[in-house]
Amino acid sequence: MYRLVLLALVAVAVVAVVLSALGQLAFPVVDLLAMLAVAVVTSFASSWLFALVFRTRPHPESSLITGFLLFFLLYPSSSAADLGSVALAATIANASKYLFAIRGRHIFNPAAIGALVVSLLGLNFSVWWVATPYLLPLTAVGAFLVLYRSRRLPVGLTFVAIAAAIVMVRLMSTGTDFGGALATTFTSFPLVFLAGFMLSEPLTLPPRLWQQLVVAAVVAVLFAVPFTIGPVFSSPELALVAGNLVAFAFGQRRGIRLAYRGKRALTPTSWELSFDPVRPVRFRPGQYLELTVPHRADFRGSRRIFSISSPPTTDGPLTVTLSVPEKPSSFKRAFLALEPGATVRATSVGGDFTLPADATVPLVLVAGGIGITPFASQLAHDHAAGVRRDVVVVYAVRDTAELGYSDLLESSGVRVVLVSPEPPRPMPAGWTWAGSGRITGDVLRDAVPDLASRRAYVSGPPGLVADMRVALAGLGVKRVKADYFSGY
Repeated sequence: MYRLVLLALVAVAVVAVVLSALGQLAFPVVDLLAMLAVAVVTSFASSWLFALVFRTRPHPESSLITGFLLFFLLYPSSSAADLGSVALAATIANASKYLFAIRGRHIFNPAAIGALVVSLLGLNFSVWWVATPYLLPLTAVGAFLVLYRSRRLPVGLTFVAIAAAIVMVRLMSTGTDFGGALATTFTSFPLVFLAGFMLSEPLTLPPRLWQQLVVAAVVAVLFAVPFTIGPVFSSPELALVAGNLVAFAFGQRRGIRLAYRGKRALTPTSWELSFDPVRPVRFRPGQYLELTVPHRADFRGSRRIFSISSPPTTDGPLTVTLSVPEKPSSFKRAFLALEPGATVRATSVGGDFTLPADATVPLVLVAGGIGITPFASQLAHDHAAGVRRDVVVVYAVRDTAELGYSDLLESSGVRVVLVSPEPPRPMPAGWTWAGSGRITGDVLRDAVPDLASRRAYVSGPPGLVADMRVALAGLGVKRVKADYFSGY
């Protein structure tokens, strides 16, 4: 995601410089180039400096993204005073990642808080000049890709719809016709840029979808409705910072510390790692946990998300499961090297991959490989609570030895349709072998004749999830929830 966001911002910046050189933007190309250089270089350098002070590993891509965002927000100028304010904004932005962070999560969007502070001090002005007709098409493509890839499209669309509606009503109330109001709203206001590149930042969003939609609505209203409070005037960055506070209020109230108990081989290529929470951890079956393991991290940083495989308890162990790829990552090496008794921290619990509260809804759970993990939590919880559902599990593995949680699947009493090179021996009661290869629409239709009447949940590698969403929709399944495991 960092790389996708950075590439999109670089593309918009390159086009902006070219347009400026051709005289199509209001700002001289020299001013743009000077501002871009100062914003990016200062952001990168200050990020490295703060990482050194706080004894952590710098995140180069994050710092570059912050620099590019400030480039698009602040007034372009090559004067020494204005460039100094840009450098100050970049420094404040990177400082906020350490000073305004609790449990490893940012309270404020770094670029927004940096721009807001220098604006309030009167050192520069956040004009959001990226909102121009010439840059809108490329900005919209980049924003869509970011929102789609991060699964934040509902959040972005909610913000854009509400903000655009309010702005258009304001414009039409002053005599602008509908077409003119529509054009002005999207070419003169930074709705698309803010939604795609700033509101979508995962570290400043709450964990649940409904909470994210509330934040999007709050930011949209503050964005679109002018207001003044003393010396403070409404602005896009102020709207976003206020939304960040709402998001933080939704988040985890206290830190999560987990004492490592040990690990066991779940399959030949995956492990189950068990932890005892220092304090009880509240979660719903199917939710995830974001873990932080301090180590010499690669470019992906020191945090990873794991679906919780154990059922919710107030005093029992919390279990997370990870797949062991053939080429180990720095995170996985550090994770598997933990010694019993070591303590790790989690920044949040969240996710909406949860089964319906109505236990009478028939379900089909489609899992590929380690994607069985959230289903293990859900089935174990229902079994312990005596909840009986009409469930069919369609489970694909590349080798019979890779069957994870087979004992749990058998004891839960659900029907299992297995796709594997060969059937297990002996075949558990209630299991059906559907052949080898990949799960396809034909396999689903033949194995689950009443598929269209069921609610579907899909979990596994991104490729399988994408294929299954298309196949299930083609077979008449109207409601599909998806979760995917992209590796560690």
